[in-house]
Amino acid sequence: MEQDNFNYIAEQFSDIRILRYQVEPFLRMSLKEKLFIYYMSKAAIAGRDILWDQNNIHNLEIRNVICKIWQEYQGDRECSDFKEFELYTKRVLFANGIHHHYSMDKFIPGFSEEWLKEAWQSVGGDDTTFNNIRRAIFDNTYMAKRVVLGDSDDLVTASANNYYQNVTQHESEEFYSNMVVDETSPISKGLNSTLVKKNGKIFEEVWRIGGKYSKEIELICHYLNKAKEYSCNETQRRLLELLIEYYSTGDLHIFDTFSIEWIKEQSATIDFINGFIEVYGDPLGLKASWESVIEIVDKEACKRTETLASNAEWFERNAPIAEQYKKSKVSGVTARVMQVAMLGGDCHPATPIGINLPNAEWIRERYGSKSVTLDNITYAYDQAAKASGGTLEEFAASPEEIALCKEYGSLGSTLHTDLHECLGHGSGRLMPGVSGEALKSYGSTIEEARADLFALYYIMDPKLVELGLIPSLKVGEAEYCNYIRNGLMGQLTRIKPGCNLEESHMRNRQLIAQWAYEHGKSENVIEMVKRDGKTAFIINDYQALRGLFAELLHEVQRIKSEGDYQAAEALVEKYGVKVDQELLTEVLTRYEKLGIAPYAGFINPEYQLIYDNANNIIDVEINYPDNFIKQQLEYNLFQLQAE
Repeated sequence: MEQDNFNYIAEQFSDIRILRYQVEPFLRMSLKEKLFIYYMSKAAIAGRDILWDQNNIHNLEIRNVICKIWQEYQGDRECSDFKEFELYTKRVLFANGIHHHYSMDKFIPGFSEEWLKEAWQSVGGDDTTFNNIRRAIFDNTYMAKRVVLGDSDDLVTASANNYYQNVTQHESEEFYSNMVVDETSPISKGLNSTLVKKNGKIFEEVWRIGGKYSKEIELICHYLNKAKEYSCNETQRRLLELLIEYYSTGDLHIFDTFSIEWIKEQSATIDFINGFIEVYGDPLGLKASWESVIEIVDKEACKRTETLASNAEWFERNAPIAEQYKKSKVSGVTARVMQVAMLGGDCHPATPIGINLPNAEWIRERYGSKSVTLDNITYAYDQAAKASGGTLEEFAASPEEIALCKEYGSLGSTLHTDLHECLGHGSGRLMPGVSGEALKSYGSTIEEARADLFALYYIMDPKLVELGLIPSLKVGEAEYCNYIRNGLMGQLTRIKPGCNLEESHMRNRQLIAQWAYEHGKSENVIEMVKRDGKTAFIINDYQALRGLFAELLHEVQRIKSEGDYQAAEALVEKYGVKVDQELLTEVLTRYEKLGIAPYAGFINPEYQLIYDNANNIIDVEINYPDNFIKQQLEYNLFQLQAE
């Protein structure tokens, strides 16, 4: 059962809130199921160092330095330098590296170079290590941004991630364009490798046992093998065997086989994601960060997503997109509501609230996809928001809008996520000969816009009332209010004065909201007002706004289906990148007064084996720690503690 008076907010620093989540179904599970979760949770932590190294080549060495100082420094821990060091350490641990997890900007330390050097020497640190990391920490022009998506002639060399070494964007694109693949079932080129140029030769260092990240992958596979013995069914056992085989060989054909079989597995009470999955961290949209999520099926809540999935054909046929871009037949679309049991890699501490996989377009079109909504994560966000309060009241346009969103906003947000993940990402198709990488650095933004527009169009459809998913279209109205307010103002709390939008999801949201605002001006569909000197946006015609969303979805799907790079670039750059700096200053000033951090992430629960007097495992205990940095320091030692 859920703990009474559970404290969802652990702490707040800089622009980050650290939250906690409960895993309510765990206590009701069998010992076999608990052991499966236990070992899969270990596998979810085992790959953490891979992500740190992927994010930047200096990250692991910097982490070792700052954590050793944190633990062993005997000097004045109340001085301003140490306080700034404490803040820097927490930010780096939260972001899995020296760049902000969302803005991608490098953290600027508030302590001096001299102080850090003295602190490092005081705990036995050597000069060679300090000299290795000095520039990465203190030179603000060096590796300034982890992912650069625009304003650069070479996105690869301008980005500070560690996916490419000594190669340019042109060389990288040429390398992969010349790679021959089976057009009927093309592998995801470059997904699990670092592209390297050495002695004039360009080649891939594949992430596999015996290759790059071998130590970490061996430990992942160690725990996958242990978990395999407690699989929910034979299909899941076979899935783990395929995943281990993929990790052992690095063969992307095996990964595709795994992905297809993963879609088909629907009966297990526990599901998992583990591997090199999302490509947001690569400006070319090829190489995947390592991540893991362990999830428990929420059978009651699944009725909602199962209803959507069972009607996927209807939604596809009635979508406002050209017929040639629709799937000829919708099959294999599944959606479930899950309770997260463990987050790892690029899903921790910051995590998505919904996931739709696999990403390979040909697999999605031929075999379908699997969508999950992470219910206990969204619940934790909601509880934390209620405890903090204030943002809706500050930025909503009227008391009527506040009342509407308080009554229907939570349900609207949940349905939007379901529609986005289950149907939006699962809809449409590419034209013959169009590559999934055709849109390059704009691909992620266009794909997120496509899924959001699908959700926005249908959340105001009477079909949802007919299906019993919403009581009335007031739910859709509340979601429209929340989306426009967030797209034009709310998300601006996440960027600094003078900056524009870089992150794909943020670009997507502003693109949609700004496009709808400008294209609806003649009919005053969305109105910008000033009240007591505060800017707000009022939706005057919800049905007209739905029509605008349909019009934009029609074009975005065309861009995606045809791989129209020029149109994608024009749309994103015009509506999704540039920020009204005057409005940004106003929003930041108003938001600062609320004292709420704009980003949040989570402390994981911890699982412990319980033994009887004969040393037999009789149970697995779950605990909910509340010390963020303590958990991060324990994870640092994980490679040394394999069971």
